[in-house]
Amino acid sequence: MRFAVVGAGGVGAFLGGRLARAGHDVSFVARGRTLEALRARGLRLTGDEDFTVPAAATDDPASIGPVDYVLSCVKATQITEALAAAGPLLGPGTAVVTTQNGVDGPRLTADVVGAGHTLPGVMKIFAMIERPGVIARRGGPGTLEVGEWDNAGTARVRALRAVLEGAGVGSPEPDDIWAVLWRKAMMVIPLGELGAITGLTLGELLARPRLADLWRRATAEIAAVARAHGIDVGEDAVEETMAFNARQPAGSTASLCRDLMAGRPSELDPQTGAIVRLAHEAGVPVPLHDLMYEVLRLGRAQAG
Repeated sequence: MRFAVVGAGGVGAFLGGRLARAGHDVSFVARGRTLEALRARGLRLTGDEDFTVPAAATDDPASIGPVDYVLSCVKATQITEALAAAGPLLGPGTAVVTTQNGVDGPRLTADVVGAGHTLPGVMKIFAMIERPGVIARRGGPGTLEVGEWDNAGTARVRALRAVLEGAGVGSPEPDDIWAVLWRKAMMVIPLGELGAITGLTLGELLARPRLADLWRRATAEIAAVARAHGIDVGEDAVEETMAFNARQPAGSTASLCRDLMAGRPSELDPQTGAIVRLAHEAGVPVPLHDLMYEVLRLGRAQAG
């Protein structure tokens, strides 16, 4: 099976590395120092295991041609540009799998390639770039849940799940991929927001009762927005999310937090901004997200 991984950061490298090790035809679309490292030394994954695989890497999607699946692993802010350039990867039956944090990834993807080519996906992992071409897995289940736009059971989704499982990437079958997407947002968006504001890790946030309560309230706001848009995240979604948080590595941080603290381009708008936008569209009050969005936007502007 042929794959193209667009974006060789933590998620893209983890997925592409596992698939390549399992013998699949995997090409990475990368640039700059990452492209140079992949060509020179291959891709190394560390963490629960340590292995290196040769990496077919290019900055020219036309040199790859049409593939079965495109794994879109760029940041949400890069989707439009990256997929517009990735046209040569798309054949009539090619599926583009989204992996971005937040809830805007599938919409942004469909705006470029069409909903028929888009498979909403939810990646659950803590993985970080140690240096170009070297990715460290820090925790999380390491799973990729995938579904059709309308949650239909299709051959291409079943085939992808089977390939992922065979490569050591868990791929549970979701009843509703949109509910899974929003449930992840309930966890990772507040972690990124509160982490960026306080400079604290997951464990440090949970160890402070007032901050843990803020996290719970922010999670509840996202759940309310999901329900207002017809997404059934479950009656106990907030408490189940907080329980999931408590099981994750204490030193974990979200990419939103790391990027904002380092002054890099971030997913603040497609994560926090999307929640605020969707809340206002539905008439749902989200005072914490309104406040955090303004605070973090101000901090970003001052850092820039």
